[in-house]
Amino acid sequence: MLQKIVDEKWFAPKAVVGFWPANAVGDDIRLFTGEDRAAERATLFTLRQQLARRDGQANVALSDFVAPLASGKADYVGGFVVTAGIEEVAIAERFERANDDYNSILVKALADRFAEAFAERMHEVVRRELWGYAPDERFSGDELISESYQGIRPAPGYPAQPDHTEKVTLFELLDAEKQAGVALTESMAMWPGSSVSGLYLSHPDSYYFGVAKVERDQVEDYAARKAMPVAEVERWLGPVLNYIPAAATDQAA
Repeated sequence: MLQKIVDEKWFAPKAVVGFWPANAVGDDIRLFTGEDRAAERATLFTLRQQLARRDGQANVALSDFVAPLASGKADYVGGFVVTAGIEEVAIAERFERANDDYNSILVKALADRFAEAFAERMHEVVRRELWGYAPDERFSGDELISESYQGIRPAPGYPAQPDHTEKVTLFELLDAEKQAGVALTESMAMWPGSSVSGLYLSHPDSYYFGVAKVERDQVEDYAARKAMPVAEVERWLGPVLNYIPAAATDQAA
């Protein structure tokens, strides 16, 4: 089936990427409209680890990998949305109508792999050409898999930023539905399903991490920064809360 997808061009992958002047202010990443950084375009909100460490290491947030505004250094942040394409939906449905559940599942799985591979390829193009901070990069397939390159592409909803609502800002910045044909559902899932989105950070010391459990004090601060009700933030961050929300306690009572 993989060979058929390639030979017969079953999918029509699409991607949109963008880059913005950016600087960190505390745990926020502010994006600006121009190089003078006089006007803000949007804010990306991040969460910080609240781990009890014995090794002396700092609790990090994604904003740590962007130059602080007070430093005077001109930094940037990128964003992307890629998809294997809407075609997988119709193809899978065709197999289902033929009572061929196996191939219906298989085409969805392969579409997902295409999206992930496309995200990896676009990141390489960004590093070497579009952003161009690593123009001489040359890595083998194994080295790419082991993420030997400079920079990361963290995705909202994943361990380094478990808040799925951050996708809304990203999709608006990229006009992702118009440019790549990818939309967000009410639950912040991407449709078509075989799609990937995230940020590009170029800091040479950046790495993937998990925020893990967060406490009420950070949730309240995060809600104030995002101008969202605490209860709504708690709903989206439910899996990483290190306490029982008041709303859940009231319901139990």
